[in-house]
Amino acid sequence: MNYLKITKYIYLLIGFVMVYDAASKWHDADKPWLSVILAGLAFFTFFFRSKFARKFEERDKQNKTKQS
Repeated sequence: MNYLKITKYIYLLIGFVMVYDAASKWHDADKPWLSVILAGLAFFTFFFRSKFARKFEERDKQNKTKQS
């Protein structure tokens, strides 16, 4: 279960790499729309996973206090 905490940061890293890729290719003839879309999707996934990880941690804490 510990690897799930690490994978959200991998999405953040991918997002920054895609932003760098888009910025480096911005003045080319082909606009880097795929890199921009993938960066947005990676950042969205990072924040989505972070939100639900906090939600599940709070639920686990509440369940432990109810059981005690």
